[in-house]
Amino acid sequence: MRPVYFEDGALKLIDQTLLPTEEVIRSYTDYRAVGEAIVTMVVRGAPAIGVTAGYAVALAAREFASLPRDAFLSEMDGAMAYLRGTRPTAVNLFWAIDRMDAALKDCGDGTPEAVAKALMAEADAICAEDIAMCRAMGAHGAKLIHRGDTILTHCNAGALATADYGTALGVIRAAWEDGKNISVYADETRPLLQGARLTAYELHKDGIPVTLITDNMAGWMMKQGKIDCVIVGADRIARNGDVANKIGTYSVSVLAKAHGIPMYVAAPTSTIDFDMWSGEDIVIENRDPLEISVIKGQRIAPKGVARENPAFDVTPHQNVTAIITEKGVVYPPYDIHIPELNHAI
Repeated sequence: MRPVYFEDGALKLIDQTLLPTEEVIRSYTDYRAVGEAIVTMVVRGAPAIGVTAGYAVALAAREFASLPRDAFLSEMDGAMAYLRGTRPTAVNLFWAIDRMDAALKDCGDGTPEAVAKALMAEADAICAEDIAMCRAMGAHGAKLIHRGDTILTHCNAGALATADYGTALGVIRAAWEDGKNISVYADETRPLLQGARLTAYELHKDGIPVTLITDNMAGWMMKQGKIDCVIVGADRIARNGDVANKIGTYSVSVLAKAHGIPMYVAAPTSTIDFDMWSGEDIVIENRDPLEISVIKGQRIAPKGVARENPAFDVTPHQNVTAIITEKGVVYPPYDIHIPELNHAI
């Protein structure tokens, strides 16, 4: 399942706002429209957002390639600034744009046409590397899963959140492919129901046993001994191991710790912010309050009631058993071992 790819001169995105009832692929040739797709969560998931942002920069370069060099560079600066402003929490967005900016600068005095070609090649490389990283994460993480385990996951960290295969669901897929006879509980993940709409959709489509539960059922399932481990993705990981992920992840981590259940985070090193010392510095996106009071056009709360809608929370590193990356599994103390990933091959 590839939610983001480039084909026939256009960026293709599965419209995740319509899943699971409709499978619609949108085509984009304008970087501004791609930015809007990121904002409105047509595409979501930190790695997928990064891949999408890379292609958006390449589309901008293609649009401005006929301009004189100085004008081209000015327009590219504006395009990248616009894309940086689409969503604040997922670090892969900024990582990908920084990488594209570095590729632009590496072109030196090349013509805008040559730069545009180089940037498209770089976007393709980011996409291909994301797929390879997810496969590597899956292989590393599957070793932590025991035969017959039942795994709880929150939100969607599957193929739909990446270029293919997934982070947390990549581990689950790899364990399933290893014949470990696992099963999964998927939290519905309010308010946008990514667990119900996307994770359950992916796993059911792949034939992996999945049971959907509401977010407030997780603790009771743990109490009954029905969950052996938790695996989630991440949108940003600080240098000390604090993890920003979809709202509700913090609660799951507290419950897992209380019940002595391992809590694993699966994310590529592009999701690690090596310059951020702790999760206290992570900017948490606040989304439209209507998301929690209106579902599919149906009001579920009284008009005028106060609402808060943070899209993410931060799980402290003390609640994280291990972080699964494409370079291997990282254990505490994270403030020592995470920086080592910067130098690992």
